[in-house]
Amino acid sequence: MPSVQVNNISIEYETQGDPGGEPILLIMGLGMQLVSWPESFCEGLLKQGFYLIRFDNRDSGLSTKLAHLGKPNTTLAVLKLMLRMRLKAGYTLDDMASDALGVLDALHIRKAHIVGVSMGGMIAQIIAAKYSERTLSLTSIMSTSGRRGLPGPTKEARKVLFAKPPAVERIDDAVEHFVNTLRVIGSRAHLAPNAVLHQRIRTSVERCLEPVGTTRQLLAIGASGDRVALLRRIQAPTLVIHGSQDPLVPIECGRDVARLVPHAIMEEIDGMGHDLPDPLNPLITEMIGAHCRAASRLQETKST
Repeated sequence: MPSVQVNNISIEYETQGDPGGEPILLIMGLGMQLVSWPESFCEGLLKQGFYLIRFDNRDSGLSTKLAHLGKPNTTLAVLKLMLRMRLKAGYTLDDMASDALGVLDALHIRKAHIVGVSMGGMIAQIIAAKYSERTLSLTSIMSTSGRRGLPGPTKEARKVLFAKPPAVERIDDAVEHFVNTLRVIGSRAHLAPNAVLHQRIRTSVERCLEPVGTTRQLLAIGASGDRVALLRRIQAPTLVIHGSQDPLVPIECGRDVARLVPHAIMEEIDGMGHDLPDPLNPLITEMIGAHCRAASRLQETKST
């Protein structure tokens, strides 16, 4: 896979589809990799003629790991957040947004549809708010504004989120750990068969396992604050997709995003948790495709 040097780090990326198609930049969530986008999700967009750009966020996948920043003290960070104290991090979500734009620059893409999941949705929101000239449309999936007072994860989801993963060299244990996590936070009515789940997770774990990097990303989320003011600035056509059964980022978080972004469209999917399950991906990708096409038509109308 190719990589690009941006912000003094290396970002691994991959493209799919016809470069002549409308570009969609896909931004993954906490600790996830470009291979974490389900094949059924990508295929659903490729069939509609889009040009897909996926990449590994910093501190995940094959992109640069910022080991020199050390291992954050998660307990202390959570305590500071609860006490509303200033939280310092080695980088912020704004830096990660800049990484994403660097990938577009490397591909000479001036504007793209921006699609983000969970933490990736937060990064996508920042791009849409601060870099409107690069944004054709925004799709924020199972994400949040970060506003204080919104519901948090369920007790079970919080437990798996902060559970210590096995040592890097214990691949089988790591696979079991992440399969269990998916079973807790995912769409329970649409979970893939056990063998499929294990194979998908093993592919990711064998490609890269960097739990400390995930912790640094988590710290970046906490240090970046909320996006309430930013969301109100977004002018790009915005679609918010959220599952009714999301135990990690409850649906009220998605509703808050939709309330804050002017003229945003909210799509609530019954039975969807904090994942992109194969049975629901035809519906999700059709929603995204229709939204992107409508945004492009609007852009053409404004430019004529």
